Amino acid sequence: MTSIPDTQLGLSPSEIHLFRQHQAIALAAPPSLTSSTRGRSSSSRASSSRNSSSRAHGSTSRHAAAGNGILHLDTSSLSVLASHFDHLMSSIGSRIDYLSQLTEESTQRQAAGVARTIREADREIDRMRELLGQIDELEVEFDKVRRIRDIVKGFRGRVEGLERRIRR
Repeated sequence: MTSIPDTQLGLSPSEIHLFRQHQAIALAAPPSLTSSTRGRSSSSRASSSRNSSSRAHGSTSRHAAAGNGILHLDTSSLSVLASHFDHLMSSIGSRIDYLSQLTEESTQRQAAGVARTIREADREIDRMRELLGQIDELEVEFDKVRRIRDIVKGFRGRVEGLERRIRR
């Protein structure tokens, strides 16, 4: 079996650490029927079960090697690792989709709230314009009444002046 140190993969130290963690997880997990038997005939599955004890020993040695920073380049190890990373990527993609959906729903709720607020503000602005128009009309009426009052005061002053003259 061919193997290489994982430090020769061109990864940064943090990527190597992450790779080692996931390699250990992948190699420690029991092989799933869907990934290890996919596409095989029943006779190859039978021969596969005959070799399970040798695979168990290989898995143990691969797990120990993963802890030591060794990447085995055999088909089985790489298949398990690839399957693990495919599952991990699928889980990450699902989480991204879920968070994107939540973000979109939140944005839509916020947009709906903003639209309601704008409609309410527009109604209040229209109401204020109506009130200001009524105030303008009342000011015009008030000016008319003031002029009439001033005219009445003028007439009253004249009438009082005439009454005083007549009394004399």
